[in-house]
Amino acid sequence: MELLTTAEMAQADALAVAAGVPGFSLMTSAGRAVAQAAENLVPDGAIVVVAGPGNNGGDGFVAAAELARLGRSVKVILVGRREALKGDAAVAAAAWSGDLAVGDLGAIGRPALIVDALFGAGLDRPVEGLPKAAIEAMNGCGAPIVAVDLPSGVNGTTGAVMGVAVAATETVTFFRRKPAHLLLPGRRLCGRVRVVDIGIPADVLDRIKPAAFENEPQLWRGAFPVPRVDGHKYARGHVVVVSGGPAATGAARLAARASLRAGAGLVTLATPRDALAINASAVTAVMVRSVDTPAELSAMLADARLNACVIGPGVGVGPRTRELVLAVLRGDRAVVLDADALTSFEEAPEALFEAIKANPARRVVMTPHEGEFRRIFKSIGVESTVYSKLEKTRISADMSGAAAVLLKGPDTTVASPDGQAAIAANAPPWLATAGAGDVLSGIIAGLMAQGVSPFAAAAMGVWMHGDAAVRVGPGLIAEDLTEALPAVTRGLYQRFGIEMPGAPA
Repeated sequence: MELLTTAEMAQADALAVAAGVPGFSLMTSAGRAVAQAAENLVPDGAIVVVAGPGNNGGDGFVAAAELARLGRSVKVILVGRREALKGDAAVAAAAWSGDLAVGDLGAIGRPALIVDALFGAGLDRPVEGLPKAAIEAMNGCGAPIVAVDLPSGVNGTTGAVMGVAVAATETVTFFRRKPAHLLLPGRRLCGRVRVVDIGIPADVLDRIKPAAFENEPQLWRGAFPVPRVDGHKYARGHVVVVSGGPAATGAARLAARASLRAGAGLVTLATPRDALAINASAVTAVMVRSVDTPAELSAMLADARLNACVIGPGVGVGPRTRELVLAVLRGDRAVVLDADALTSFEEAPEALFEAIKANPARRVVMTPHEGEFRRIFKSIGVESTVYSKLEKTRISADMSGAAAVLLKGPDTTVASPDGQAAIAANAPPWLATAGAGDVLSGIIAGLMAQGVSPFAAAAMGVWMHGDAAVRVGPGLIAEDLTEALPAVTRGLYQRFGIEMPGAPA
């Protein structure tokens, strides 16, 4: 699950060497793994290895030697000066006695496959000159590409394209994934990602203490809520979802139903009186209660049994919503702030952040998409493209006072103020549909109502949301997501080995 920045990966290599693993042994294992991936991808035909002057290029020389040993026709093109090769990379290059072209990109020709061993994950500057031409030549020749560690031109920590980048068919990375394997646009350029063991001891992670993870169930397995056999609905929490007016009630109902499907014991829609009949006629298991003013909402929330609240979906943008949000945040309960609840503070984000920091429960989750994120954080510059998505999410959690910020998208990222972060990769493209975010906010509130911590609830909710979309398939609409949640939960029970009472033996 751990994701290692380029600096953390360099530390992992150094710790392995310090523990007695020879550096050239790591390079040999890496190169052989790349060769095997290339052999499996294209079993016949000539192969060109495009090698850079660093350790990534050394991996490429080892891969070339292994492919030649397997009987493949292999040519290495070195982008740079041979005398620039140092250490293990120089040793690997010296052992290569096959066809070698230095700086001659015309030698790429029309191979059956290319191994991209130019830069790997460590690139931190724009690609220019001969390396840029090499990347363009690799992309332009039409052959499948196996990238070593990461497609050249992609920053391993941020996922950014440094001017131009290789579009790989498959990427072979070592020990652990890097953030760029999950963050866009890097993820889109990686193709299939294969993680291989090259001999780095797993216990180096105890020293590195990575704080970013792929959002997979084992990350939050210990927080997954399982109803007690002697439990009852009141023990599983009561979520309040604040509804908008007559023309915008659907979003709140989506969130309310999702909270129930996520396991909350009870859910109530706090609805304006002029929308009461609409909401009441459209829900069954969800209760409704008329609430028109912030004062009425505060009075309703004085009941401590109402331990979680969602506000934002379809509630409207403006001063009234700001006052409703502030009323919600004054109470001792978990809160999910989404959509209109965020946009309403576009001109006064500091007022929102102060209210979040003063929340007695300190269990606030913000769930913006990129547009909402820009609106609420523009005044402090966090929306700037200078920051990666991972950095933006971490900084915004720290600045806002939220227990977790969830920045939505194909690479949805969740972060807490202490820097812990999870990046999702399980959402299919058809999840981008109206109302899907409302369902997500309801899932998260339903989980927090059951006592799940904000960060775990946000990460868990994101994964369950994506898995529900996978199960529904293309053509999905938001209403389908809630109906797929029982199957998602059942799948997690099976994955975690949790016994389901009454299930067939």
